[in-house]
Amino acid sequence: MSLPIAEIAAAVRAREVTAVEVVTAALARIAAVEPELCAFREVWGEAAVRRAREVDVRVAAGERLPLAGVPLAVKGRYGERAADAVRLIAAGCVPVGSTSVPAPGTPWQTWGLGAGGPTVNPWRADRVPGGSSAGAGAAVSAGLVPLATGADGAGSVRIPAAWCGVFGLKSTNGRLPHPDRTGLSAVGAVARRAVDLGAYWRCVTEEGDPECQSVRRPLTALWSDSLGFARADPGSALVAQGAALRLDGAGVVRLLPPDDALVRLDDPGPAWLALRAAGAGAGGTGTSTGGGTAAAYRLRAANDRRLAELFSRADLLLTPTTPNPPHGHEGPGDRYSTALTWAFNLSGHPAASIPAGFGPDGCPVGLQVVARHGAEQVLLRVMAEAEEQAGLASC
Repeated sequence: MSLPIAEIAAAVRAREVTAVEVVTAALARIAAVEPELCAFREVWGEAAVRRAREVDVRVAAGERLPLAGVPLAVKGRYGERAADAVRLIAAGCVPVGSTSVPAPGTPWQTWGLGAGGPTVNPWRADRVPGGSSAGAGAAVSAGLVPLATGADGAGSVRIPAAWCGVFGLKSTNGRLPHPDRTGLSAVGAVARRAVDLGAYWRCVTEEGDPECQSVRRPLTALWSDSLGFARADPGSALVAQGAALRLDGAGVVRLLPPDDALVRLDDPGPAWLALRAAGAGAGGTGTSTGGGTAAAYRLRAANDRRLAELFSRADLLLTPTTPNPPHGHEGPGDRYSTALTWAFNLSGHPAASIPAGFGPDGCPVGLQVVARHGAEQVLLRVMAEAEEQAGLASC
């Protein structure tokens, strides 16, 4: 999976290689690694080959499929039904399996359960890959597939992307259909290459964005390792800040002077938990958070005002993706790995995680980049330039 997905598809369209050959190679890699990685709940071997054969027939008939033959992993058992997966499959992607997610009733969501057991971090088997798109991050990081779909409700795409050392994109809440009744979850994806997330975005939504054309040059950015309330481990924070400085040095962004008064949010955790519990209570299971939804909406409104002010002065907000490194399989203890991500599920802003380097424990660290509502194309540009100009590539 070393080629960008656009090049894989071009080779299939040119009939230099068949979709069946590409997919068969991916399935062989999965068979070799999956017993230790446990990134998949199900692997659809026969069905994937059958679908790849159908892609080859469509190509031979002259149909121009932008992602012909690209192996795709989808999040969870019903991932094929997600809006982005449906569009990717129509564009020629071949789903090879469903990736692991936390088991039902798991009290913390940075862990995944594959068919063979707990999903492990490709960099350290005693650590988790992040979640809830655990298998997506692990499978892409290990080179089993170049692209995996996810869904991000509190950091569920960005955290595994960070801890597995790959690129992750969370879209603006509501921009693409998602069944989450709380409105906290958004469609997203994980890829080894920034350019592959660009190809993903072109397939699942209209290409181009007026925001991308009108944004100031160079992109201005504010750095914060706390958002005014979180406590980040020094190791993770320093690695992420180093990546932010590399973006500045490469001319990808221009870091503005630190402004703790401007980058100061209220802790979104209580509001997120209250809204999630209220949504679950409407048709599932949930527990009262004690604060109630009225307090949650007040906190959200206050943070929305602060973020509106922030994005009136800067194009981007940069933070560590997580305040802590990957935890062990026993759980995170009393730490919220979502501390720096779920603010933007509450506010709805699009956000990405870029590989920043390695922490003191030898595990990857992510740099979170947040943009204005609807500015996914800005994030895609930053990710591509981070990879090409600042050397911030998948680990």
